[in-house]
Amino acid sequence: MKKVLTKFLALSSIGLLMLSACKKDGSLVTTNGGKPGALSASATTLVLDKTKLTDTSKVMTFTFTQPDFGYNAAVTNTLQIDAVGDNWAKPASVTIGIKKGVQGYSTADFNTLLLKLNLVGGVTSQVQVRVQHSLGAGSTPIYSNVLSLTVTPFNLTSFLYTVGAYQGWDISHQDSLLSATSNGIYIGVLNFTAGNNQFLIVPGRNSYDNKYATNDPQNATSSTVAVGGPNNLFAPATPGFYTVTLNINAKTISFTPFTAYYSVIGDGAKGWSDGDDVDMKSANDGTGLWTITLPLVSTGSIKVRKSHAWAIGYGIPKTGADGKTLASTDDNNIPVPTSGTYKITFLPTADDKTAAYTLIKQ
Repeated sequence: MKKVLTKFLALSSIGLLMLSACKKDGSLVTTNGGKPGALSASATTLVLDKTKLTDTSKVMTFTFTQPDFGYNAAVTNTLQIDAVGDNWAKPASVTIGIKKGVQGYSTADFNTLLLKLNLVGGVTSQVQVRVQHSLGAGSTPIYSNVLSLTVTPFNLTSFLYTVGAYQGWDISHQDSLLSATSNGIYIGVLNFTAGNNQFLIVPGRNSYDNKYATNDPQNATSSTVAVGGPNNLFAPATPGFYTVTLNINAKTISFTPFTAYYSVIGDGAKGWSDGDDVDMKSANDGTGLWTITLPLVSTGSIKVRKSHAWAIGYGIPKTGADGKTLASTDDNNIPVPTSGTYKITFLPTADDKTAAYTLIKQ
């Protein structure tokens, strides 16, 4: 009888321990905590090398032990990386397989992960890394120790392209949207002329394959995008320059009026009156460059001005002219050497005092 009682008490104790570690609340499993895993990294300082972009060998490997919840639990492990100071508000997260305790990254993969944190390419930054252990919906996750890493990513610029009514639906002369860090957010300045606000965004040159269109109603400003969607994208009906922001992660698009544009004016082009401006086009390459190709006559001259106003107008410096720099004060008109079609490039400084330019006959 004593042996039976002893076995009964032992089994009862085990059962109580299991119940204290895990209990069922309706359909949700909750715990009274657990012991998190220990996280380590193959390096704490890493400068990523762009020349190894196609190299598949691992440059960073994270290793961690499995957490202990006191019973055989099906744990979801999520590696989280965040910039110092963000306090885990928007970490880059990667779900790792159950019972898997290693996650490695090639140069390309780890660089992409860091750029999602909006780190600046070529600049050394501090990031933090941890592993989140979760038993699923309704449970409170626990976390591993936090590692501090010093990393230097590189910029990986990527482009999408636009074609639409504003440029005559000319697929061979597309404009571009730029993602400076390949984080899925593409930005560019486009000039939508009156009645020409329909357009599409495409991933490749000279092709409509895998176009970004929309399911939004036609003739209304678009706010969402869909790959292969049935309707053209619509910019606002009011013509003018807009900053177009496409977020392919969230599948959204937005338009913000842009007022810091540049144009060519003068009797070497269309004339000196308001309304004679010939708008330049933003190169959308991250440099601030503006370009235009247009016919000019040698019997006249031109200037470049900002926002269709004379508050800031560029010409040849009266002193120190070097043939490649324009000034916005104490300047003369820009002469046209001979009549013909010219390509003008224009790159103003941030303070709008000078600009690098070229005037090349085509």
